[in-house]
Amino acid sequence: MMRNKTIVPQMLMFVVVVGIGGCFSSNSDDINAFLKPDQVDVTLDRYVLQPPDEIEVHCTNVPELNMQRHRVRPDGKVSFEALGEFDAAGKTPQQLAEELGKKVAKLYNLVGDKPIEVRVVAYLSQAYYVMGQVYTPGRKLYTGRDSVFGALADARPNPMAWIERIQVIRPSADEGVDPKIFEVNLKRMMVHGELDKNVLLNEGDIIYVPPTILASIALKIEEVIRPIARAFSGIYVVEGGGDRYVGGSGGGRSY
Repeated sequence: MMRNKTIVPQMLMFVVVVGIGGCFSSNSDDINAFLKPDQVDVTLDRYVLQPPDEIEVHCTNVPELNMQRHRVRPDGKVSFEALGEFDAAGKTPQQLAEELGKKVAKLYNLVGDKPIEVRVVAYLSQAYYVMGQVYTPGRKLYTGRDSVFGALADARPNPMAWIERIQVIRPSADEGVDPKIFEVNLKRMMVHGELDKNVLLNEGDIIYVPPTILASIALKIEEVIRPIARAFSGIYVVEGGGDRYVGGSGGGRSY
C-alpha cells in the first residue's frame, strides 16, 4: 500500500517533467537573429502606422492644420476638415506627410522642402508579449528600445517562475521558416550581471516564463482538483420529489 502511494507522485512528476521538456525547443544559435543594445540605436529602421497610433501634424504655413492630432481609425484612415480622408495604415509618417503636402499644395501656398511633418505622438499599434509566471503578463507597448532584461524587470517573475529557463521567441510569419527561440537565465543576469543575452526585442516577440517543476505539479493538481471542488461546494438533498440545495456561499435555496 505504501509503495503505491509513492508511485503515484513519482509518475505524476515524470509526466510533468516530460511535458515541460517538450515545451522547450530553444536553440542557442537562434540568438543571432536578435540585435544587442550596443549594436544599434533602434530595432526598426522605420515606423509604419497602424490603428490605433496617434499622430500630430506640424505645418506652420497652414494654421488651421498645424498641431492637429488624430488617431488612426480601425479602417486605417485619418480625416481632416477641408482635406478629406487619407489612408494612414501601412504608411510611414513621412509618406503620409507627402500625401498631405500634395493635397494642401492645391489649396495653400507652401514653402520649404518639407512644409508638412507628421509626428507619432502615441505608439499604440505595435507590441511584444510577456507570458507565463509573471505578475503582469500580457501585451506590452513596443518602444524600439525594449530589451529582454527590461521586459522581465517590468513584468516581474513570480515565485513559481523557472527563471533559469526563460524562453525568448521570435515568431515566423512564413510557414517554411521556424521561429527563433533561445533561453535566458535571468538569475545569472541579476546575480552575476551576465547580460550577453540581453537582446533587443522586435515588435511581436514573445517572452515565456515557464513554471518550475514543482510549480507545474501544483498547477496540474489544481487543474484536477478545482472542478471537483466546485462540484462538491454544495450538497443537494432530495426531499419529497424535489431537490433542495444546502450550503455553499450563496445560502440555501429550494427548488
